[in-house]
Amino acid sequence: MKGHALARAAKPKTPDKSPAAGKRVSSPETNRERPPEPERYKASRDELLDLYKQMLLIRRFEERAGQLYGLGLIGGFCHLYIGQEAIAVGLQSAMTVGKDSVITGYRDHGHMLAYGIDPKVIMAELTGRAAGISKGKGGSMHMFSVEHGFYGGHGIVGAQVPLGTGLAFKHSYAEDGGVCLTYLGDGAANQGQVYEAFNMAKLWRLPVIYAIENNQYAMGTSVARSHSEPDLYKRGESFRIPGIQVDGMDVLAVRGAAQVALDWVRGGKGPIILELKTYRYRGHSMSDPAKYRTREEVQEFRERNDPIGNAARDLAELGVGEDELKAIDKQIKDIVVEAAKFAEDTPLPDPSELHTDVLVGSD
Repeated sequence: MKGHALARAAKPKTPDKSPAAGKRVSSPETNRERPPEPERYKASRDELLDLYKQMLLIRRFEERAGQLYGLGLIGGFCHLYIGQEAIAVGLQSAMTVGKDSVITGYRDHGHMLAYGIDPKVIMAELTGRAAGISKGKGGSMHMFSVEHGFYGGHGIVGAQVPLGTGLAFKHSYAEDGGVCLTYLGDGAANQGQVYEAFNMAKLWRLPVIYAIENNQYAMGTSVARSHSEPDLYKRGESFRIPGIQVDGMDVLAVRGAAQVALDWVRGGKGPIILELKTYRYRGHSMSDPAKYRTREEVQEFRERNDPIGNAARDLAELGVGEDELKAIDKQIKDIVVEAAKFAEDTPLPDPSELHTDVLVGSD
């Protein structure tokens, strides 16, 4: 009790007479600079045809991968990108291969195709062949190409975000002018390590674009049920990272947003978040029957807001007829059939490959 009495009798602190006493101190970044609202990219006929071909290649490739999985030629997990093609194509068409870097999660086949990587080596990797881009040891979720600046393919939800932040640090440290495009899904947006990475990226003004592919469902749980703040582009606000919400089913809208994001990051202003509203047509993986949503919901997206259908309508306005689109589809299908045949005809890895590219301790 004496101690409490002494504490109460102690001399009071001298009042703070500084000019800020009793006033709200404003932060130097109270008026935060924000990037401009992106405009839909004005593509020429040839540019839009190229974007259309890239999206169609992803669609046909993934459809074939689903077939091979059903035949038992692809093992393990397999997450298809069908419905989300406009995002990878729209974003990565604005980037520079060899200068910039890309890292993503386990739904990675489409991102590799959008970066111009040979469909044959991607399909060979899916089927576990020695000719695969990861020598048949990575499979669907762990594709990798240093040559292209593509750093995976990661199976742990959200783990690619701090890694992508590290890649951005490398670009900053080397002063090479590169930017890291780091993909994550709506489910990964709730992972703690994501926000640790956001904080560091902003503190160090790292050149990183965080692209949140919001396909409405984290495995089988909808955004409405799992996110107290469903507008994911706002998730960086407390770190002073600006965000933009984009129609991820419109390749030209994505391409326009990509340019705004790249200008912001290359201008030394630090990270930016793009939330790309999209929708996957298939289940979370090939083993997912997707009973948490109705067939009508999926069909509505397919009919009213398909990214390839949207691009086809834009091409029609530029004078591209249905016959030309059918011819393109045939060319793409031939490429995919050739990739599948290549994968089936090439050998499996030699057993000695189990001991290569593996980090081991010294004796």
